[in-house]
Amino acid sequence: MGIIGWIVLGLIVGALAKLIMPGKDPGGILVTMLLGVVGAFVGGLIGNWIFGVGIDRFWSLSTWILAIVGSLIVLGIYRAIVGRKSVTRG
Repeated sequence: MGIIGWIVLGLIVGALAKLIMPGKDPGGILVTMLLGVVGAFVGGLIGNWIFGVGIDRFWSLSTWILAIVGSLIVLGIYRAIVGRKSVTRG
């Protein structure tokens, strides 16, 4: 899968991660979708390390599941870090 496929996949799963984990994100949907791109990459790494399956094909179910799981992980970490900063500020 090429770089354009990674970006498109990441943008879509970022939006799906926002639907699965609703809440207020400091940065809005655009930041969440960009985190989805990072999450797709993280999901591919996790899939390779644990299951020996990566994000190779755009229309593969395993690709989408790994990308969504990775996006949820990255979104959760982002919320924990940014949420902690906003608590200490005010």
